[in-house]
Amino acid sequence: MANTSEIRNGLCIEHSNDIYSIVEFLHVKPGKGPAFVRTKLKSMTNGKVVTHTFPSSHKITIVRVERRKYQYLYNDGESYHFMNNETYDQIMLPPKFIPNHDLIKEGTEVEILFSAEDETPLQCEIPMHVTLKITYTEPGVKGDTATNAGKPATLETGAEIKVPLFINEGDSIKIDTRNRSYVERAK
Repeated sequence: MANTSEIRNGLCIEHSNDIYSIVEFLHVKPGKGPAFVRTKLKSMTNGKVVTHTFPSSHKITIVRVERRKYQYLYNDGESYHFMNNETYDQIMLPPKFIPNHDLIKEGTEVEILFSAEDETPLQCEIPMHVTLKITYTEPGVKGDTATNAGKPATLETGAEIKVPLFINEGDSIKIDTRNRSYVERAK
């Protein structure tokens, strides 16, 4: 058992019969009344983000997690298959464990979080930025760089995102996987 003074971003705790990762927190000490910690928690099992306020002396249960590097192999329609880079063991995960699963392609290196107590996979973290090729979009027109307008584009993985008007079919682009947004053209 630990108390709220040990809360930090990325820490995994047990709360309301679920495992949560702390996304952000704020220690608040009002002029009148006791101090408290305002947190934003993300469920490791279903991905929901909730806010919760802990009293400053509240006891929390820290969950030990291990991060292991895996390589994405393929998708069989129901599950995503990964291979451990050190032991060559393979694991299958359903799409609910992988945020923005349609933005990863074969060979991408990911990190899978496991519970240290019972070795169950909790979540798969894909890279913050990926480079993918545009397979379909409307043709761009020279001079369309002045405005911030966008158009839909289909990527090589089948995902669809908004891109600037000057991007053409066949271009490789860098994408932010956290919010599915265009970053820049890949060099």
